[in-house]
Amino acid sequence: MRVGFGVLGPVVAWDTDADGRAIALKGPRHRAVLARLIVARRRVVPVSRLVEDLWTAPPPGAVGAVRTFVAALRRALEPDRPPRAPARLLVTEGPGYALRADADAVDAWRFEQDVAAAATLPPDGALPRLEEALGRWRGPAYAEFADEGWARGERSRLAELRLHAVERQAEARLALGRAAEAVPDLEAHLAEHPWREGAWRALALALYRTGRQGDALAVLRRARTLLVEQLGLDPGPELRRLESDILAQAPHLAPATARGGGAAQIWADAAAAYDRTVASGARTRLESTVGLLRDLSMTGGGGLLTARRQRVAAVAAAEELGDPELTARVIGAYDVPAIWTRLDDPEQAATIVAAAERTLAALAAGPGAPDDGLPGVEPPDHGEPSGQTPDQESTDHEASGHEAPHHREPDHAGHEPTGHETPGPGASEPEAPGHKAPGRGATAHEAPGRVAPGHADTGHGAPRRGASSPGVGGREVTGRWASGREAVGRGSSAPGGDGRGAPGHSTFGRGTAGEAATRHDAIRARLLATVAVESRGGHSGRGRQAARQAEEIARRLDDPALLAFALNGVFMQSFDRAGLAPRRDAIGAELIALSARHGLVAFEVLGHLIRLQARSALADFASADRHAAAAERLGERHERPLVRVFTEWYRALRLAATGRADEAEAAYRDAATRLDDAGMPGLERGLLPLALLCLRVERGRPAPTDPDLDWGPYAPWARPLVLLARDRRAEAAAALRTVPEPPRDLLLEALWCLTGRAAIALGDRETMARARTALAPAAAELAGAGSGLLTLGPVSRHLADLGG
Repeated sequence: MRVGFGVLGPVVAWDTDADGRAIALKGPRHRAVLARLIVARRRVVPVSRLVEDLWTAPPPGAVGAVRTFVAALRRALEPDRPPRAPARLLVTEGPGYALRADADAVDAWRFEQDVAAAATLPPDGALPRLEEALGRWRGPAYAEFADEGWARGERSRLAELRLHAVERQAEARLALGRAAEAVPDLEAHLAEHPWREGAWRALALALYRTGRQGDALAVLRRARTLLVEQLGLDPGPELRRLESDILAQAPHLAPATARGGGAAQIWADAAAAYDRTVASGARTRLESTVGLLRDLSMTGGGGLLTARRQRVAAVAAAEELGDPELTARVIGAYDVPAIWTRLDDPEQAATIVAAAERTLAALAAGPGAPDDGLPGVEPPDHGEPSGQTPDQESTDHEASGHEAPHHREPDHAGHEPTGHETPGPGASEPEAPGHKAPGRGATAHEAPGRVAPGHADTGHGAPRRGASSPGVGGREVTGRWASGREAVGRGSSAPGGDGRGAPGHSTFGRGTAGEAATRHDAIRARLLATVAVESRGGHSGRGRQAARQAEEIARRLDDPALLAFALNGVFMQSFDRAGLAPRRDAIGAELIALSARHGLVAFEVLGHLIRLQARSALADFASADRHAAAAERLGERHERPLVRVFTEWYRALRLAATGRADEAEAAYRDAATRLDDAGMPGLERGLLPLALLCLRVERGRPAPTDPDLDWGPYAPWARPLVLLARDRRAEAAAALRTVPEPPRDLLLEALWCLTGRAAIALGDRETMARARTALAPAAAELAGAGSGLLTLGPVSRHLADLGG
């Protein structure tokens, strides 16, 4: 039986599998225990606290009475539980009890989720979510416990959130031209809450837009009278400004230009003109479509899912036209930055990679392909870390032609001129290095046609026409850049903004004969970067080769946006072994610096998220906090809701890494709710169970054995530990023998540690040795923390237990 709980009104419970049949909860103290546990939001409430909350003067035997109430609730909530079987919903843990309800099982929790989701949506998406959210209310929250101290704070919080939702609903109706619908709800709202100036403003505006100018002015004057006579306050600037605008009949108050309405009108006019003037079969429509899909992908949820699906269709349509350059532009224009290293849709990614490879071959074989006889420019080494300190890394960057890391003082308002934060004095992390343009004096960037001094010639020049995988050769690098459009989207996630209009995008438009080779190289680099990004997590060398080649071309062309996309591929291919957090930290640092200079907002967000991950792996949480805050500021400013998905998970990780396991578990469950509508199945499936498993392993506790847990792609690494927790050692040993090598991604170290723990428990020395060898390079890191999501504590401790 799946149970739902209602607290937005009297406290109730119902069987969701039986069309909402009510569950009898017995007396008021039974309901009080249940309500108190719901207020705790899955955290344990000690029995002593329950006694204090239920009675002003606890009677003798109060503890026994609480246990009786809990037993009765368990029988009501889990009627089919076998005798002596452990409870799964209302559980005993430590000194008390906890209600382990699902994230969507409590109407108040769902209400909060809906209101939070509506804040990230445009009015036409926000309005139905808000209407659904407000429809959950049956009366005051925790209605029969209004006088209880333990409920007071939660009741006030939910009531305030409801008021906010009512006002946000009115704003959405106004934005959609439905002012008449907003009036009655706002009037009822203000009758109960007359001090909310935002609601007065919305009501006056709604009346004005329905042709009731006199009523609108009367509402504003009534608001003024209430505020002055009863509170001694003048109306705020927004109310005063609205009154002046209504008296002047200001044009911007008209419905067509209200709260985004002007933008909506411009969009409608432009779209209509495009449809009239551009033929339905025109090739330019494909390129325009990909630009829209790239922007759509960063809205999260349904937008991201639609963008991915239509992207494949756009590539297929381009290939049907038989124009390799058009196909290359359609594939390469979708440079959405990627931060997560597990693909959302492996089959779709393989389709994109195959199309990119076919297009590369067609471009190499076709007319106009340049004869690239000059050797490529070797990109700078991004630091093969071998236990280096940040100071040592800085020295390496200086030696390879990058300016030394520097600290800039913030301006007097505390803001960086470039829009991204800089650690203050005493910060332990290396700051984003300066970047000298290729061929302009940086010792590691010589002009095209010469090998950079200090780097041995690898013997790999740029390939000739006819090569199946054209690119510029060179030694393996691990770039410091990441692209600007999918930093929190795809099996990734697209956090940030835009790169349109940046210099790199102009390379597609160069058309003179003298620039043909440059255009050809830029197109090739975008295809290669696409191959690198879409090949993440694999063991093939092709992804790393493509990333290296794309970076080399982009540096030679001195194209910031192209280089950002190429280095997103380099980041995705920087997981060939454990312990590479310093290398990725350098990628993020350079990306932040480049993006801030060239207005590549999404790439700048990506850089901060990469550094958040890397500094977490290095246990530098002060720096990681700064990068989380910087990413959130950019995400909010540029309307990138998916950024918060990663920063909320990071904060749960931080609690786990600092020993606050109970708080971390609650934070993980809250963070997991952000994944529900994020459109990132490659991130969503199995992540919460994996994070909770890591919490348990870190505390020396057995794995959870709930058969309904969906481990997603992490099942092979969880299964031996789950079987051990069930005391099925023979099956656990067999499962351990079949555990594959972890994918080369952000969870590489975490999955090796889980494998190692199972091997230790089973005495499997061969697997222990394999885990020890794989984890040794990461001895200075926190296991799994490089994901920015979860951790199993210091790798060094696991190595010691493995005999290393």
